[in-house]
Amino acid sequence: MIVMSIAGVDPSGGAGVFADLKTFQAIGVYGTGIVTALTAQNPYKFFSTLPISENYISEQIDSVLDAYDVEFIKTGMLYSPEIIKLVSKKIKEYNLKAVVDPVMVATSGGDLTREDLAKAMNKYLLPNSILTTPNIAEAEKLTDLKINTKEDAIKASEKIICDNIITGGHLDGINTININDEITIKKQELIKTDNLHGTGCNLSSAIVAYLAKNNDLHTSILKALDYVYEGIKNGNHGTLIAKL
Repeated sequence: MIVMSIAGVDPSGGAGVFADLKTFQAIGVYGTGIVTALTAQNPYKFFSTLPISENYISEQIDSVLDAYDVEFIKTGMLYSPEIIKLVSKKIKEYNLKAVVDPVMVATSGGDLTREDLAKAMNKYLLPNSILTTPNIAEAEKLTDLKINTKEDAIKASEKIICDNIITGGHLDGINTININDEITIKKQELIKTDNLHGTGCNLSSAIVAYLAKNNDLHTSILKALDYVYEGIKNGNHGTLIAKL
């Protein structure tokens, strides 16, 4: 079972490709990693981003898929509309099943991407994806809706183009799952912790890992939520550092 992460590099290891590979390994699948951008950041401060050229991202993807049979992938920080268009093209070319973590802002507050990213995701990436996993802020950008309540989250989930889970770390632990227009609410206790870095990366990569192990989408989401929750509760930096 071989999966792929297409995302940025966080040198502190808590988010991005490095975090995804840790999660893949912890759940028992072999992970490959395509780098879309380098960043200078740590769990508490964001410094800068250096994007990789579209041609080199394309060559990375082609080189891995030349050797390995990959079905499930996740995307993280894609930085620009041009990179989003490229990745969307590769998803179609190789018939990949993509889980999209629509990363736009680092947990530490740094803007990781260009402002027109949400529009490009809606136009190119989400129509070719099986799931997206936005947090509240990302869901607001994707839908142009303000989310303050469970009802708001449900409305936003209905507007998002593909199946989705809107994570509830900023909505009293209420995770809103929308698969095939069926809504499921999964509420989790919020845990006070200093482990605030890289949650979305770990959730989306865990979903991909469970999908690769022949779980259906809904089961994969629930298992991934439990996986991330246990990581937060146990403060397991070796596997993940997370906040939904």
